[in-house]
Amino acid sequence: MRQIFLDTETTGLSADAGDRIIEIGCVELLNRKLTGNNLHVYLNPERDSHEDALKVHGISNEFLRDKPKFAEVAQQLVDYLQGADILIHNAPFDISFLNKELSQTGHSAFPSLVNSITDTLVMAKEMFPGKRNSLDALCDRLEVDNSGRTLHGALLDAELLADVYINMTRGQDALLMEAETSDDPANSTAVQVDLSGLVLPVILASEQELAQHNEVLTQLDKSSGGQTVWRRAEISMA
Repeated sequence: MRQIFLDTETTGLSADAGDRIIEIGCVELLNRKLTGNNLHVYLNPERDSHEDALKVHGISNEFLRDKPKFAEVAQQLVDYLQGADILIHNAPFDISFLNKELSQTGHSAFPSLVNSITDTLVMAKEMFPGKRNSLDALCDRLEVDNSGRTLHGALLDAELLADVYINMTRGQDALLMEAETSDDPANSTAVQVDLSGLVLPVILASEQELAQHNEVLTQLDKSSGGQTVWRRAEISMA
């Protein structure tokens, strides 16, 4: 499986209002392993960044003056992303800019170029409801070192997102482990782990843990308008 973690930096918040992409960072993950086959470009947006945007990414207008325009790297980007599974944090924002830039260079819309698009912000909200799920918050929660992120940067943020995703999905690995004996996949062997005879102990929650669980459900009730699944399950089982 070829996955690409993608991030952009822009001159502002609205592609429809004329804001442009100034940086694209892509990190490749192949079968859950970082390959180093990354893509990183700075772009001349042919306009200045808004002051608020400069505070976020710190990329000066002067620095971008001699960088290539999007049209000059569009085909390279399309070739790199073609057919891959794309992962973006807050995907609608980046896709709106990519669609705008691609349409202006005669290319198809971004979703039609790739195999799939996953919004990791949506994933995080489902895994950690009611909590902050910014990239920085996820790095802290999942113990990903983001100490070098004083400003936003497309390549750095894509690298951090890849680490966050690996940690978020680590528990989904199957209990089928491949023992590769060579670089040739045809010579690799698989070991099946049989857990049918394993008896797991049942450890009941303490009163303190139950009270904490109930407090979390109460918070979820407030944010979901009383639609918490756990609450409805308790009622149906009563």
